[in-house]
Amino acid sequence: MLVAFDILPETSRVWIYQANRSFSDQELQEIKSKTEEFLTQWTAHGANLQASFEIRYNRFIIIALDQELNAATGCSIDASVRFIQQLEKDYNVDLLDKMNVSYKQGEFVAYKALTDFRKMAKDKAVSPKTIVFNNLVTNKAQYLSDWEVPASESWHSRFLK
Repeated sequence: MLVAFDILPETSRVWIYQANRSFSDQELQEIKSKTEEFLTQWTAHGANLQASFEIRYNRFIIIALDQELNAATGCSIDASVRFIQQLEKDYNVDLLDKMNVSYKQGEFVAYKALTDFRKMAKDKAVSPKTIVFNNLVTNKAQYLSDWEVPASESWHSRFLK
């Protein structure tokens, strides 16, 4: 069951999928429509799941689920991964590779392989103040407070030493 993102409790589970490129306006419209359709039909053992999503910076798909109402199961999580894999195929984009880093360069969102980001940190091309996207957050409260943070306040800090 699709609901407004802002009404989901802060304990809602989140999954963040980062694209290796920005989506075009047309792609965004299509992805929004497909995601709305998927979440409207998303269930766990026949029970409706209260879920929502956001698309940020034309490249991050954030899916949130109120697990207090009905929790995700292995099958429902598998269904969501299959949905994301289908988006990857439909738009020739990478959404599931966790070995990449997105960070801000001014208002621009840059995307680098983890090895490149590590080298940039060593070369001081990124700093502890560089805003990074911590896609490892697990609930809505963390997403709202700890998703966009200085690298020094994220797991990325290990590369800045």
